[in-house]
Amino acid sequence: MTYESAAGPRTGLLSDGGVHGLPADVSLLALLGDDGSRLAEAGEAARSRPVEIRPLDEVRLLAPIPRPPAIRDGLCFLDHLRGCYRALGRPPELHPAWSQAPAFYFGNPAAVIGPYDDVPIAPGCRWFDFELEVGAVIGRAGRDLHPATAATHIAGFTFFNDWSARDHQMRDMAQGIGMGKAKDSAITLGPSLVTVDELEPLRDGPGFSVEVAATVNGREIAKGSLAGMDWSWGELLAYLSRGTELRPGDVIGSGTVPGGCLLEHVDTTDLDAFTGWLAPGDVVSLSSPALGETRQTVRPATPMTLLRTGY
Repeated sequence: MTYESAAGPRTGLLSDGGVHGLPADVSLLALLGDDGSRLAEAGEAARSRPVEIRPLDEVRLLAPIPRPPAIRDGLCFLDHLRGCYRALGRPPELHPAWSQAPAFYFGNPAAVIGPYDDVPIAPGCRWFDFELEVGAVIGRAGRDLHPATAATHIAGFTFFNDWSARDHQMRDMAQGIGMGKAKDSAITLGPSLVTVDELEPLRDGPGFSVEVAATVNGREIAKGSLAGMDWSWGELLAYLSRGTELRPGDVIGSGTVPGGCLLEHVDTTDLDAFTGWLAPGDVVSLSSPALGETRQTVRPATPMTLLRTGY
């Protein structure tokens, strides 16, 4: 974990219900980059020789990697895309391109926030949404990786919520050069980096059967599992590293678990699933027995200066 201390951001290990702190000059990002030995040694030091021990409910958790070198968000659950098409009144059939390579876009590292931070609505947005995703944190650099071994470059996993301005997204799609302001305002990471070895009991073939769920104001919107990914982590990382380097601390999103956003429910008659877009005061939580929980309150947007077209 990365948490706020009197000395500034500090890396710590969650153990026995408390956060065992490491020295202030040790960042989680600095512990990555090798075969996992530095991370394991730091974990042992935090258990046996912590600088401090703080109750978990008394610390403010930051994102595990507060400023990742890069963020890429994949789309590895094709049923999520089909659900969005259905909700928008489009035919569910997908273009062959979706089965030829995993789609992704680049996120904004400056937009990363912690797992319990308030989330302002994107400026000018009327259709604010969340996304139920998991992020893989790269532990060891690599390029032109092979699908069979690429996942060994993952240090661990954390929740990834790329808050979405759906009305802005419609304009981004019309412009046709990728995600712009739709995905620019906030990305939640946290509450912790759960290392791969901790998830070994959940291994299911090349991936992990990590169960996840999302609620809004206590109402369950979606639940699912990483076991349903159409593109594996190995395939996704191999494609992302083609001709370029993945670096330690880069965060790679899984894409949205099917049903894991409000957009997929706008056409439903189930009022427990959709009662409107997110509004100030709404509380959004992502949870998992393996990954922990995020819980965040939506706040009003900051004022926006209009451009010539009214945006």
